Amino acid sequence: MGLTPVLNQSGEVSRVGHVSLRGDAMMRTLLYEAAQSMMTRVVKWCWLKAWAMNIAKRHGRKKANIALARRLAVVMHRMWVDGSEFRWTREEHISTAAA
Repeated sequence: MGLTPVLNQSGEVSRVGHVSLRGDAMMRTLLYEAAQSMMTRVVKWCWLKAWAMNIAKRHGRKKANIALARRLAVVMHRMWVDGSEFRWTREEHISTAAA
């Protein structure tokens, strides 16, 4: 997807840079917009939004948006492979697994 950081290595120096531009540009744009709207417009809290807000407190909103966009891509891919539905809370999964 191109939402991974660029790693520049030269000898002993290793720098983690900006987001790589590999993959489909439109997909990156759509994932970023989805993350942005989830952070600002979605009123209902879910574990993804809480996770991203914690990152925003520590590292800033822009990095949190990119992290959330990447996480959304991973979650959507897993849902596509498994055929499962999105769970708003993690407790819902834990309670059904215990039963």
